[in-house]
Amino acid sequence: MPLTASLALSLSAIILPSASLSNAPAVMPQAQTVKEYVEIYFADAPVMVDIARCESQFRQFDKKGNVLKNPKSSAVGIFQVMSSIHVEDAKDKGMDIYSIEGNLEFARHLYEEKGTKPWNASKACWSRGSGILAKN
Repeated sequence: MPLTASLALSLSAIILPSASLSNAPAVMPQAQTVKEYVEIYFADAPVMVDIARCESQFRQFDKKGNVLKNPKSSAVGIFQVMSSIHVEDAKDKGMDIYSIEGNLEFARHLYEEKGTKPWNASKACWSRGSGILAKN
């Protein structure tokens, strides 16, 4: 992990603590990969692991350490959450979609509310994944 991304991850863990879920650590351990963190966080919903792979290849940050952004939309982070649509809702829920933990927390919120529909644009990729049924 580039030094800048590592520093950003460390700072986001300190400055922006996340609510903890029973199946996931509240803060991503430093030595754990993002992929491993996503796999643990979504152990109960493996399709979300496939979605993260397709949306960002498990990247929250680009090579310069900036939050990964889609150049053609407002999508950000591991789950390519549309900031233009969701940033205020996420803030109201105490989630920061620009941090690893917050991006995963908000992705879980979307999944619980809407199933996999928010990621239908990449369905051709993730529906070939693990073969686990998606929540619709």
